[in-house]
Amino acid sequence: MEAYQPFLMSKLARRQDVRFIGAMPGRYTLSDRKISDPSEVEVYACRLCSISPQAAVVEAPVRAEPGETVAAYFDDFGIIRAKATRQLPTGFAMELLLDDNERAKLAAQIKWRKRQAVSREPDKREYPRIQPQEPCTLLTLPDGGHLPCFVIDISQSGAAVSAAVLPARGTPVAVGGLIGRVIRRLDVGFAVQFTEIHELKHLERLLAPPAKAMKEVG
Repeated sequence: MEAYQPFLMSKLARRQDVRFIGAMPGRYTLSDRKISDPSEVEVYACRLCSISPQAAVVEAPVRAEPGETVAAYFDDFGIIRAKATRQLPTGFAMELLLDDNERAKLAAQIKWRKRQAVSREPDKREYPRIQPQEPCTLLTLPDGGHLPCFVIDISQSGAAVSAAVLPARGTPVAVGGLIGRVIRRLDVGFAVQFTEIHELKHLERLLAPPAKAMKEVG
C-alpha cells in the first residue's frame, strides 16, 4: 500500500476531526519552484491558522498554487508534507500527505497542544516583540515597487519580515506604512529597523498596506 492515499472524509468523519485553531509561527518551502533570481529566498515564514490530521491553513507571504508541493515546519508538529488545495487572500490551504501512522501521531500532537495552557516568559527587551493580528502587508522597495510580505513579529522599533526577496543590509524599505532600513538577514527573511519609535497602540494601523499601493498591486 502506498504511504499516501487521497484522504476522502465523510461528513461524520469531519465532525469527529481533531483540529487546532490558533496562531503558531512556522516556515515553509515550495520545492516545485525553480529559483532563477539570486535575490529570492526559498524558505518563507508563515503563521498556522488551523490544522487537523488531514488539512491545514496558513497565512504566508508567497501563496502556493493549487497542486503545488509544500514542506512546512512548526515547532509543536515538526515537518509536514502537503499539497496546496486553494489560495486564500493572505495565504493558502493545503492537504497533508501523511500515512495512517503519521496522521495518528499528528492527531495526538494536536490533542496535546490543545490541552496546554498558554504560558510565555515576559519579554524583557526595551521594546517587546508581538505577533501582529494581520501579518500580511506590502513591502515597498527603493524603486517604488511593491510586493506582498509577511511580518513575523514587530516591535515599536522594528520588524522581522519574510518576502520573496532579500534586500541588502542598509536598503531603505517600508513595511506597510512603517519606514525603515534593513539591518540584517534572518533564516527566513530580514530585520528592519524603523526610522522612528512608534507607539505600540498605533502599530497595527501603521502596518496596514497603503490603499494606493494595494491598487497598484491588485
